[in-house]
Amino acid sequence: MSTAERHRLIAQAVQDAGAATVAELAGLTGASEMTIRRDLDHLAAQGVLERFRGGARTLLLRGDEPPFALRAHEAVDAKRRIAAEVASLITDGETVLLDSGTTCLEVARLLRGRQVTVMPLSLQAIAVLGDAPEPTSLLVPGGRPRTGEGALTGPLTLASLSALRFDTAVLGCCGLSAADGVTAYDLDEAAVKKAAIASARRIIAAADGTKLGRTAHAYVGPSTLVHILVTDTSAPAHETAALESSGTTLKTV
Repeated sequence: MSTAERHRLIAQAVQDAGAATVAELAGLTGASEMTIRRDLDHLAAQGVLERFRGGARTLLLRGDEPPFALRAHEAVDAKRRIAAEVASLITDGETVLLDSGTTCLEVARLLRGRQVTVMPLSLQAIAVLGDAPEPTSLLVPGGRPRTGEGALTGPLTLASLSALRFDTAVLGCCGLSAADGVTAYDLDEAAVKKAAIASARRIIAAADGTKLGRTAHAYVGPSTLVHILVTDTSAPAHETAALESSGTTLKTV
């Protein structure tokens, strides 16, 4: 088992149970208790969980968004396939608005070096594209990064979006359903997503199957705002069918 896989398994076990001991996690992963203690220290430093003597407890309340550091280890292969499909839909010369989130970060890696103009809405994607070779052109918005997430929000971000128009906005989704539309966990981030949708001619939603049928508490807009949805084969069939019937073009990878 790789370190990343072990971290994912530990984080999921702590989240599901609410808390777990070092001994329990060692039995689950097959790693030594010394290794588990190092893993827990690492995950605690990333804000994934809280350490206590002999184990760890979750920091998440029911319905909370898992932290970026944890989501970065989830469904990695699916996110990379989704990102590859999204990148293939973007043609040279386009202006692209790139939302925050782990899937959009994978898109940023694939746009690096392409003949496109990109404005990322996260510190992580800005870092990926910051030293991109020509002909990639980077636009950096204003804003305040969300702690632990790196997503840019606030009036400076909204002002940056209102001043520009893009060919394509690649949107990350906390939740997407035909019934409840596009939703987010954070109210400020929902406002940024609304502004992103308003500033682009074409909206591509990049969301792995776990996001479909899920509803977070901050409403962004109806699903009909999404022109193309790129997802993976784990997406619920009834949900993808409902989205297609409402006019969204579906790309499954």
